[in-house]
Amino acid sequence: MRYYKFWFVFSVLLLLAGVVSLALYGLKPGIDFRGGTLTQISFEQAQDPAQIGEVLKSSGFAEASVQPLGDKSILIRTQPQDLQIHKNLLKALSDKYGQIKEDQYTSIGPVIGKELRSGAFVQLILVSLGIILYIAYAFRKVSKPVSSWRFGIAAIVALIHDLFILVGAFSLLGHFWGVEIDSLFVTAVLTVLGFSVHDTIVVFDRIRENLRLRVGQNLSEIINNSINQTLIRSINTSLTVIFVLTALLLFGGESIHNFVLALLIGIVAGTYSSIFIASPILIVWHNWEVRRRS
Repeated sequence: MRYYKFWFVFSVLLLLAGVVSLALYGLKPGIDFRGGTLTQISFEQAQDPAQIGEVLKSSGFAEASVQPLGDKSILIRTQPQDLQIHKNLLKALSDKYGQIKEDQYTSIGPVIGKELRSGAFVQLILVSLGIILYIAYAFRKVSKPVSSWRFGIAAIVALIHDLFILVGAFSLLGHFWGVEIDSLFVTAVLTVLGFSVHDTIVVFDRIRENLRLRVGQNLSEIINNSINQTLIRSINTSLTVIFVLTALLLFGGESIHNFVLALLIGIVAGTYSSIFIASPILIVWHNWEVRRRS
């Protein structure tokens, strides 16, 4: 806790980078949100994705985006298509490359994309409200020197911190590397929120217990000792998840790559915030209250 100002400055810099990126570039929505068609094609031999893109453009699919999936597969993103236009796309490829195999075909209209956006927003609001109510109930017996609602607000601030870091990171990734957000990204955000508050609650619960056992001790010392008592547990729990996510990121395949990347960024941010952001907020708030009363 002696260095909490350093952690606050570090977090502010990360958040500013994310906010500036969101203001300048925004997020790059996938077809789940904007509507479109996703087609996965396999060839008998490895093909050049750039050449495939040229073939599609010359066949009337100028907006098509081609992404390689391994040596012999590609992912084609286009505007919403009806069945006949989709058949024309497949025919253009088969005429050029011979026998092809369609592994996946997903089409989402703009109306469904709009409904998904609205549903994602509602999910985030409901999850946040549920977290606030849970924390308020779990810490209802805490009153001195930190009231229960301050624990809840500190946890929500840490959650907002994690959310902005994750969204800001994907804004930068979308602008510079074309990483899109889809419904799996929303799933990752909800998972990160749950994981982050879970980690924060573990630290807060130890603080609550030490407040009861060490009445009269300096709050900063109590919080510092509580973090040290839970630090190894927090790091070990997060590392086991991070190892699994890293393996999935490297070897899990393209279809879940962005989902795993979002989880990895969010869980690292959540572990960091539960230790270095949520708990110091309690100290800063308490010290401000003491100065105000004196």
